[in-house]
Amino acid sequence: MGRAAALLILVAALAAWFEAARHLHPLSVWQDVALVGIVLMPAFFALSWLALPLRENRMLPVAAVVLVAAAVVFGALHLNVLSNFAKFAALTSLGWLFLQLFEGLYLAVVIALVVPWIDAYSVWRGPTRAITDHHPAIFTKLSIAFVVPSSPPARLGLPDVLFFSVFLAASARFELRPFWTWFGMCVGLGITIALTTYWSTGGLPALPAISLGFLLPNADLIWKRLRLELETRHNADVAIDRPPDD
Repeated sequence: MGRAAALLILVAALAAWFEAARHLHPLSVWQDVALVGIVLMPAFFALSWLALPLRENRMLPVAAVVLVAAAVVFGALHLNVLSNFAKFAALTSLGWLFLQLFEGLYLAVVIALVVPWIDAYSVWRGPTRAITDHHPAIFTKLSIAFVVPSSPPARLGLPDVLFFSVFLAASARFELRPFWTWFGMCVGLGITIALTTYWSTGGLPALPAISLGFLLPNADLIWKRLRLELETRHNADVAIDRPPDD
């Protein structure tokens, strides 16, 4: 089965689930956690995996603008399922566009090392905490919903989707391990959901798990690629500085 066919089937299956879940008997808390962490989140992010070849399509900027507009319109019309998919696709496209600005792998690594600290501060003491505590309706609009039977959905912030797409695309562009990157980030998100429930917190930062999911499966290759990039830059600088032959 081709990626396009698999993508369409998965979108249809997720859309059907979103519509059917509200009619099903509610599950226990930990059953909801397992459903979200093991099934729904990996299934949703499998859309990113299947669509990954589109990251270099020349029409990507246009698609990103259209998807952002669609997300806004669907949200305004309260078409929640369509809005959910449009937001996810828009943030995935924007993440791929962001990656195109990177000169080398080192920028992706720097971001993976820095953004978890920013995210942790935002969730515990910063803007994210203020929004979730005092303006939950705004967080609803700025998040992706993972619907569980007859219960409030689990939610993941839009920046988390953005950086998931950045790191997944980086693993492909810089010839790392795309599948294990996807797998590692999905596992990290599942653990984050479980810890949030176990500790009964209002939410935990997701970017630390996403960053580790990118860095850990690729650590050896990242080291080799970074050394190669540094050597290439050094050789280029030496060639520039060397006086011309007489």
